[in-house]
Amino acid sequence: MSAFSRFTPLASALPSTVPFVGPEAIERQRGLLVKARIGANENGFGPAPSVLAAMREQAGDIWKYNDPENYALREALAIHLGVAIDSIAIGGGIDELLGQIVRLVIEPGAPVVTSFGGYPTFNFHVAGFGGRLVTVPYVNDREDLDGLLETVKRENAPLVYFANPDNPMGSWWDADNIVAFAHALPETTMLILDEAYSETGPAGSLPAIEALIDRPNIVRTRTFSKAYGLAGARVGYAISTPGTARAFDKIRNHFGMNRLATVAALAALKDQAYLAEVVGNIRMARDRITAIAKANNLVPLASATNFVAIDAGRDGTYARAIVDGLMQHGVFIRMPGVAPLNRCIRVSVGPEAEMALFDEALPQVLKALG
Repeated sequence: MSAFSRFTPLASALPSTVPFVGPEAIERQRGLLVKARIGANENGFGPAPSVLAAMREQAGDIWKYNDPENYALREALAIHLGVAIDSIAIGGGIDELLGQIVRLVIEPGAPVVTSFGGYPTFNFHVAGFGGRLVTVPYVNDREDLDGLLETVKRENAPLVYFANPDNPMGSWWDADNIVAFAHALPETTMLILDEAYSETGPAGSLPAIEALIDRPNIVRTRTFSKAYGLAGARVGYAISTPGTARAFDKIRNHFGMNRLATVAALAALKDQAYLAEVVGNIRMARDRITAIAKANNLVPLASATNFVAIDAGRDGTYARAIVDGLMQHGVFIRMPGVAPLNRCIRVSVGPEAEMALFDEALPQVLKALG
């Protein structure tokens, strides 16, 4: 089927692909029902009852636009974090913020440093704005800080992306190493420190806010999608100096935030007791996934996220066969996209009923594969 003839050369050259294949698409394409949705790094424990109550209470106000300054949520986050309100920018999930950062920093052809096998949506935005990806392999299944720093300096790169804890491997670095890496970067290089899983990591893995808040070339991105259970609401935020945070106002969609999503985020932030309960549930579910993997002679990797990467012991073809085999049982999981990381499968946390389905199906799939 023909397309409009005057797309830009850049847009015309890009593939028409979605970075992630969702469980809904798999259901449509393969005629299978997802019974255990444990593949998309969502929080199957869901949001707090107080969050759902707040959304129901204010649903009648959905005819109104959201406050284009996102003032209430920025103020609540500023108090929660102990920073100035102007140090906070709000976006439709970290994914939207990543696109805005790339747009702010990258000109066509400019080098952008990231890890080979890291978060594909970031790569999607870099390609979409014409940047040139320069990738650094993982070392021992985690991002290589020394390699990233060396590559930034060699390329004179204006932007580097680093996730801690990491997606897709679940690994992490301690705060001291991250701060040292950030301080070693040239002032002309912006660091995106993606902290989507900040609430689920171990003590000592998250740099204190004050350790990096005075550096205009560092943007820390966080989300309500993971621990807070609001992936479908699409609320993320960026933390930086006021000057850098205000730069988002130059390019963002000022009426882009969903009003009820903002209500949900405000209510979630207030209910820290529920957050603590859910983080505990996430840790127990990680332990459950780990036990299932070991019982099937697979090797679970240590995780600081809401998922566990499991080394299947062979190659990407074998790992893909496990993913496809589990889907035949209604169990949706994923795997990293590039070798050698794709020797692993990746299982997200979920309620016990979904963990039980995974526990039941995995040995059947492995037996069938031989």
